[in-house]
Amino acid sequence: MLRLALLFLVIAVVAALFGFGGIAGAASSIAQLLFFIFLVLFVGALLFGARVLT
Repeated sequence: MLRLALLFLVIAVVAALFGFGGIAGAASSIAQLLFFIFLVLFVGALLFGARVLT
């Protein structure tokens, strides 16, 4: 999931450099969404993993 977020971030930066504002905005929004989903899943895995160990 983090790899996809980074991929969309790179796509957004490249699109912004070439002047494609709409594509850059959409790609950055997707990258943000995927990153926040990754964070929620990561924190959940940490919490549930710690609960199982104790």
